[in-house]
Amino acid sequence: MYKLSFLFILFIGVTIYSQETINVEKALTFQAELNRKFASEEESPLTSKDLAIFKGLDFFDIDTSFSVEATFVRTPYETPFIMKTTTEREPLYVKYGEAHFMLQEKEWVVNIYQNQGLKTQPEYEAYLFLPFTDTTNGVTTYEGGRYIDLTIPEGKKIIIDFNTAYNPYCSYNDRYSCPIPPEENHLDIDIPVGVKKYKVKEENK
Repeated sequence: MYKLSFLFILFIGVTIYSQETINVEKALTFQAELNRKFASEEESPLTSKDLAIFKGLDFFDIDTSFSVEATFVRTPYETPFIMKTTTEREPLYVKYGEAHFMLQEKEWVVNIYQNQGLKTQPEYEAYLFLPFTDTTNGVTTYEGGRYIDLTIPEGKKIIIDFNTAYNPYCSYNDRYSCPIPPEENHLDIDIPVGVKKYKVKEENK
């Protein structure tokens, strides 16, 4: 019996370790891909001045406790609405569902949206959008909040990894128009993971 219990505990430990390793690797891949895109002259949202001296984005340390498994609640009868942006652009979104999860011993609910224009494009058919704000905004992160890209889940669970939170492009370059996170998606806690506030532009002024 002791041997079986030991093996069971060992199995659980390996499983947890493996999942944590996978989460770290995913976050590192996200960071590398984002830095690659920002360094690319064809894809970067940076101004030409900032791109010329770009060395890499500033990320918080990866913390897998901010990768949460949420309960996904589909909300199929929502009315499409115009999401406010940083310009006069008026993109049409619909609330696609809700994510219910525990973080730092508190229960949270955020709305997840689908862009009605993008969903007509094959590569974005399954794309979902999570804009949010938290109490780091304006201090260590961009004052306008951050985004997380998601995919329509197959079941009733969805992984939200705040380590993959990134800044709107308008935080790097005024020529972009960015959705403003709805008030319903404010998290009244620090989310000290993902991309930090952009500093290169400030240093160049």
